[in-house]
Amino acid sequence: MQVVLHAGAHVTDEDRLITCLVENAGMLAERGTIVPKPDDYRILLRDIVNAATQNGVSAEARDVILDAVLPGEEEAERVILSNDSFFGTHKMAVKRMFYPAACARLEAMRKIFPDDEVELFFAVRNPATFMPALLAMTNFNTIDDVFRGYDPFSFRWSELFERIRAQVPDIPITVWCNEDTPLIWGEVVREMAALDATVGFEGEFSLLSEIMTETGMKRFHAYMGEHPGMSEIQKRRVISAFLDKYADEEAVEEEYDIDGWTEDKINQLTDIYEDDIMAIPQVPGVTMITP
Repeated sequence: MQVVLHAGAHVTDEDRLITCLVENAGMLAERGTIVPKPDDYRILLRDIVNAATQNGVSAEARDVILDAVLPGEEEAERVILSNDSFFGTHKMAVKRMFYPAACARLEAMRKIFPDDEVELFFAVRNPATFMPALLAMTNFNTIDDVFRGYDPFSFRWSELFERIRAQVPDIPITVWCNEDTPLIWGEVVREMAALDATVGFEGEFSLLSEIMTETGMKRFHAYMGEHPGMSEIQKRRVISAFLDKYADEEAVEEEYDIDGWTEDKINQLTDIYEDDIMAIPQVPGVTMITP
């Protein structure tokens, strides 16, 4: 069985992916992919993984999880589990590195499903906006509290994936940039669900409505209705063209007023992030979805 784990990062997805997949659960089940509702497994999976990291994996762990996520005696070729706190809480996301608990939890997952194929899906985000967004989600008082005294220029997403691949090298990783999600939403969903590019699904263009004007969305849907059967690349080109003309600039721009963060500092962090993005697909076993 293929076990797909969507593990974040925090403040990148806010459950939109799993919500979309659950809305398409019936169609996916016909194709052998089961998408259980998060409430059916998140607390259970957290408790089992935490126990496994401390005391080892119990013999019944896999069966307990599958009993919770597979209805009745149903079998699955692929099961999708999503939790942006799988690697830890918002406060645990940054401590000397991104997600220091990631490897231990993935190792536990690998032991829980020893004979299954475990895959990791993960979105990254520019630290210049990721750190302030984390601050807003915690009881930290300042951005310096988020960094816990470490150099904000030292954090690299590529280091996280290098660390994971070194400790659990048989878990393939699929990565994308949160900033690109509206452009590649369809491909992200299809890759996670193992859907063919020709198969449509509910909510394929739902994220566009967050960054495109109402007029633009109406014209976009009309255009797509008139041009069925487009490939992913063709769809991206159309999306880019409509965003060039109808993007909601207020929705696209992210602004944070953080004490001590100058425009120069934000630009430096962004430059480091852009270089880091180029390094991520160089990590063996990592596939990066890009526009």
